[in-house]
Amino acid sequence: MTVSNLLHSPQTPLTLLHKPHNHHTRSSFLKSPSSSSFFTLTNKVNHRQTITTKSKKSDSADYPDRLISAICYFYPFFDGIQYGKYVITQFTPIQLLIQPLIPAIKVFKSFPFNGFLVFLTLYFVVVRNTNFSRYVRFNTMQAIVLDVLLIFPDLFERTFNAREGIGLDLMMSLDSTVFLFLLVCLIYGSSSCMLGQVPRLPIVAEAADRQVL
Repeated sequence: MTVSNLLHSPQTPLTLLHKPHNHHTRSSFLKSPSSSSFFTLTNKVNHRQTITTKSKKSDSADYPDRLISAICYFYPFFDGIQYGKYVITQFTPIQLLIQPLIPAIKVFKSFPFNGFLVFLTLYFVVVRNTNFSRYVRFNTMQAIVLDVLLIFPDLFERTFNAREGIGLDLMMSLDSTVFLFLLVCLIYGSSSCMLGQVPRLPIVAEAADRQVL
């Protein structure tokens, strides 16, 4: 309205020499209620966009994401269940803990390439799929990295293949340690995911972070 009045007012000729009128117009526009409302609305829109961007980058997860993430930690445990052959036979509580999982373990071990197929599925369908939240992709990648690390104890067993003496004792200790580590990772990872927290497993968390964009 101020600019319109200035242009149509017969008392104020429009010349290039009347600079004070231009300053008065600008200050009037900045002080007017309409301009104040405009800047307030712009600030609100920018604030909402900032909040939306932050929420997309956060590690918070809804219940489906929590469930998917928790299930992924069963993959390395099932793939490395053979390392518990000494611990499971010696400790009854662990037998009772593993008992409900036996049907799923049998299905997983029923086909030799199941582990590899699950690996490909989790990596290319979940980790590399940006339609999944970063929470799901990070936890899935942690499970994959944990499973990849099982190559080292497997190579150790194939290389030494100890059957008696100190070598056998060392092999039993290694297998039991690997199995207990997998069991702790399963319990910690799955329970943390169900609670909506972000589990960071030792050794594998940093590698998973580098793979998840």
